[in-house]
Amino acid sequence: MKLGKSAFDVLGQLGALRRYARSLTRDSADAEDLVQDALVRAYERRASFRHGGNLRAWLLSILHNTFVDGKRSRRAEAIRIERAGELADAFLDAPQEHSLRLTQLREAFLGLSEEQRAALHLVAIEGLSYQEAAEALAIPLGTLMSRIGRARAALRELEETSPARVRHLRVVRGSDE
Repeated sequence: MKLGKSAFDVLGQLGALRRYARSLTRDSADAEDLVQDALVRAYERRASFRHGGNLRAWLLSILHNTFVDGKRSRRAEAIRIERAGELADAFLDAPQEHSLRLTQLREAFLGLSEEQRAALHLVAIEGLSYQEAAEALAIPLGTLMSRIGRARAALRELEETSPARVRHLRVVRGSDE
């Protein structure tokens, strides 16, 4: 079934989607990511939209479900990261000169948002390509790149302001360009 432009005016619903996303996430950058993810889902499921149905309600429902799914995913990822950190603590016996620095880096990494940690971990630690990481997280490539850029900027800020800088310990590879 082909929908007419007026029956499927997604652009006309962007204001409502952004407002609802901001109220759910309480952060404008996360809200934009959520809207983008929800719109991708809506596009993928456009065949399920009933002709004559309430487009706004349908899109807001998708946005809400995307938010809930994301929270569940982030919670599970946080548990995995915490467990991995516990295992790493048990096996990491760094030289004393790097011990404090590694602790600072670990705390900074764990201080990133769950989305940023997951994205950066898959690319910088697991060595996945951006496309592979985006697929693993079930997010658009642009969203992944945005999260990695924000994570790298936060870690670079720590690197620049840290009094105990270790020059040969490279924390974040790549660039934002």
